[in-house]
Amino acid sequence: MKPSVILYKTLPDDLLQRLEEHFSVTQVKNLRPETVSQHAEAFAQAEGLLGSSEKVDAALLEKMPKLRATSTVSVGYDNFDVEALNARRVLLMHTPTVLTETVADTVMALVLSTARRVVEVAERVKAGEWTKSIGPDWFGTDVHHKTLGIVGMGRIGMALAQRAHFGFGMPILYNARRHHPQAEERFNARYCDLDTLLQEADFVCLILPLSEETHHLFGQAQFAKMKSSAIFINAGRGPVVDEQALIAALPER
Repeated sequence: MKPSVILYKTLPDDLLQRLEEHFSVTQVKNLRPETVSQHAEAFAQAEGLLGSSEKVDAALLEKMPKLRATSTVSVGYDNFDVEALNARRVLLMHTPTVLTETVADTVMALVLSTARRVVEVAERVKAGEWTKSIGPDWFGTDVHHKTLGIVGMGRIGMALAQRAHFGFGMPILYNARRHHPQAEERFNARYCDLDTLLQEADFVCLILPLSEETHHLFGQAQFAKMKSSAIFINAGRGPVVDEQALIAALPER
């Protein structure tokens, strides 16, 4: 008899077929209490849990006494109660490298689109505002040779630094838990404390996981230290930034 698995994320047909070759798969839309109750027997018998973006906490684990392993189709795993998993000796797996280049591409696209006001200008063009020429308020700002500050020099930070250094000649500042000699050698990146990075960077890119240490790491004090012209991009978890502090800081910029 095949081990039982709960799947709470839609997978491509070929991957689902491979999964079903080895497991008895029960597909559900989410992990909400009403869904768990509806499929109570399947959850009670499941040895595996696979998906992403849903909260996996102690209350859910109580409904899954046979659970041996859970896997998230994502890099981040802050939606899992790791302590509760450890207490039940349940394995947790994630996919830390699968989106490194994709996310770095996206962050670089955000740098370019915000600097050059691409979305705003596109809307103005569609509204018929471009008749003869464009004024300086359409221009935005240069990216090349501007200073990029990276907070969190992990895999994605390294991939972003590569694009910024070789593609746009950007001086790179970074702040992380430790020095990264490879970033310093390959991209001339300079390690500095967070305050220095905020004061000197033209673009501040935040690429951090969510933890007790990083929750609301960026708040009123951090935004106040940034240049008035700085562009801020959060490519990490949302709660790393105090959203209300960000909203309050915008009119002052």
